[in-house]
Amino acid sequence: MASVVGKTINGRTYYYLVESARVGGKPRIASQRYLGSADQIAAAVLGADGFGAAGSGTPAPRGTRHLSFGDVAAVWGVLEQLGFARLVDGVVGVRRSTISPGTYLALAVLHRVVVGPASDLDLQAWWPTTAAERFVRPRLSPAALDHRRFWRAMDRIGVDDLRQVEAGLLPGVLRESGPDGRVLMVDIADFATYVDNADTRLAGLGLAVTLDGAVPLVSYPYQLLRPGSTPFTTVASQLADRHGQLAGAGAGAGPVTVVVDAGQSAQVDFGTRMGLHFVGSLPLGDHPDLAARPATRRRTVDHVRFPGVTALDTRARVAGTDRRVILVHSSTMRAAQARGLARDLGNATRRLDELASALRRGTLGQPRDRVAAEIARITRFRWVDRVLSTSLTGTEPGDLRLRWSVDEAAQARLAHDVFGKQLLVTDHDDWSVAEVLTAYRARYRLESTLRQILAPVVTAPSATWRWNDQRIAVHTFICVLATTVAHLMRRTAQEAGLDLSVRELFDLLAGIEETRLRYPSTGGRPRTRQLLAERDEIQERLFEVFGLQAYSPKG
Repeated sequence: MASVVGKTINGRTYYYLVESARVGGKPRIASQRYLGSADQIAAAVLGADGFGAAGSGTPAPRGTRHLSFGDVAAVWGVLEQLGFARLVDGVVGVRRSTISPGTYLALAVLHRVVVGPASDLDLQAWWPTTAAERFVRPRLSPAALDHRRFWRAMDRIGVDDLRQVEAGLLPGVLRESGPDGRVLMVDIADFATYVDNADTRLAGLGLAVTLDGAVPLVSYPYQLLRPGSTPFTTVASQLADRHGQLAGAGAGAGPVTVVVDAGQSAQVDFGTRMGLHFVGSLPLGDHPDLAARPATRRRTVDHVRFPGVTALDTRARVAGTDRRVILVHSSTMRAAQARGLARDLGNATRRLDELASALRRGTLGQPRDRVAAEIARITRFRWVDRVLSTSLTGTEPGDLRLRWSVDEAAQARLAHDVFGKQLLVTDHDDWSVAEVLTAYRARYRLESTLRQILAPVVTAPSATWRWNDQRIAVHTFICVLATTVAHLMRRTAQEAGLDLSVRELFDLLAGIEETRLRYPSTGGRPRTRQLLAERDEIQERLFEVFGLQAYSPKG
């Protein structure tokens, strides 16, 4: 297998033609030939297909292009497996136009997964940088991908159409996501803020997702009247009804579990009002006796899925009811929190030193209440106020003096009782600790993926643009389906033995680029040779897992 590898030396890129072969079942470099810079590459490219060789007198290539391939081809393959474009066109209908609504929507999902929020739906500028023109049909011109044409096509897709498409996708998503039928309901209260020339809309998002892989199945977008006013009870009820309707239609269903954090648990009463199971978190401060239990009481959860995580599985009184509670400790989280405190504490003490010095010199000239307010602002960081003591003496500006000290005993108690710990509560007495933890972390996994796909503030694409309910619904659908595709792909990689985050997965796929060598015409059309970048062992495995050979250049 041939590929081109670029190496940058002193600011200039030089290329090598690499031949790979399998040795003992693993990919290895069999030979490597230096090609030169982009200007010199034809003089070193050898082959029997009519392309130039050094000193052969055949024309040198006029240039090279590097195009996105691995991530684009893998995502497009998943969309084709789901039959997405055909499903949309079957619901909306196809008119005589260059690009159907289904193809437009599929391209938007593809772009959203691969590019994220960097250039919001700028399909026109992005398309020529990809190799997708070879395997996306019909062939598309950049002019057809102008955002005005895109949104004219999207304006034909109503909210009810999107619900039909979501229902039509569900069997395929369930098939690809595996046999575990357990479903979680998760609320993303700060999903997005939509801004146009006349209005600002705060949007929340409820999701029904699989326990295995947190793959979105059903969504419920809603509008927030003000920040923090999350109607989670309504969201959970609507999601449960929607999921139940689709499950009743034969889409498949399993037990439904509401996932809540400490701020939402009071609103939904842990889901019991709706007859649903729940997994939630509790403030550590509400159960100090559990937080202070010695580490010897905790047991390893799953050293493969949750390395460095231990847990104490016990029971406690929660809101007057005997509940199963699990004290979880993560060494990774503990180290991160300790580093965060050290950083914030260092910043606070440095600024307090500067303030104390200014007070001693008499150069500040601020009244006592303003100095006290500045001290509070300096020490506002999380946990800093628990380990840092300050004393402000004097009444007049010239008499004010500041002293501070770090309570090392309090810092040690914080590290022992708080750092790395979470307290979970559930009515699932039949689930393992790993399953409870998987359910609780689904929300954070979803939020992490959505932040890669969606900017927290979505601005209007033009000065005359208005975000109405239908356009917000389309944009939300694109982002949710992009998350579904990303999580399906992550789960597929995990089943193949590659435990990667969504970001790691797409970074590796993005590294599988396509290089095109363009040669001058010899009487007909200019000739082009296409090669893929060299792949490491993990990329080679991903190449096979996602069937990228079906989209690879043929020569």
